[in-house]
Formats: sequence, structure tokens, C-alpha cells
Amino acid sequence: QVQLVESGGGLVQAGGSLRLSCAASGRTFENYFMGWFRLGAGKGREFVASISTDGNTYYKDSVNGRFTISRDNAKNTVYLQMNSLKPEDTAGYYCAASSRSADNSPYVYDYWGQGTQVTVSS
Repeated sequence: QVQLVESGGGLVQAGGSLRLSCAASGRTFENYFMGWFRLGAGKGREFVASISTDGNTYYKDSVNGRFTISRDNAKNTVYLQMNSLKPEDTAGYYCAASSRSADNSPYVYDYWGQGTQVTVSS
């Protein structure tokens, strides 16, 4: 079992930055592929970014170059640095862990956090 707790969301003006954190329980964090997804009003769940066990990263096209995913295995934590935020980035952001891959499909992820809200004002 892995428990995930997100933090770092909030209200920010367009062009601003936020860093989301996702703290994981358990002693095998380094064996999990980690992902960030978001759920916005009127939208389905969207893949945002993921990171493999050996540090390879993957991004949704619209956030590539603005967002950076990283992990600190010593702290059992994955981060999402979000820069140049836009109103369309407004959503609940969810951290997820997979024992299989860093795929952009939510179906490969076994564990999910409760989410943290990000609101970007124009």
C-alpha cells in the first residue's frame, strides 16, 4: 500500500509559479513510477507529467517547457514545479503512483492522492 498526500496548491495570478509536492508513505517509493494528473471544470482527467524510476520525464504538450516534474527518493516525495501559469491550468491536481510504467493513461496508476487545488486568475 502507498498513501499519497499532495500539498502546495493555491491561488496565483497568470504568469506566476507554484510548486506542488506529493509525499508518499512506504519504504519502496523508489520502485514506483509517479505521475501528476489534473481535473478541471468541464474537463476529464488529464495527464500532466510523469517520471520513471530512473528519472525519465514525460509531459503533456501544453505544459512542456513550463512545468517540471522531479523526485527525491530520500524524501519519498515527487514535485511539480509550475511556471508561467495560465488560467487554463486551473484544476485539481492529483499525484499517482504506478508499479508498472510512467504511462500517460490513468489506468496504469494504482494509488492516488486526494488532490490539491490550483487556481490561476487572469
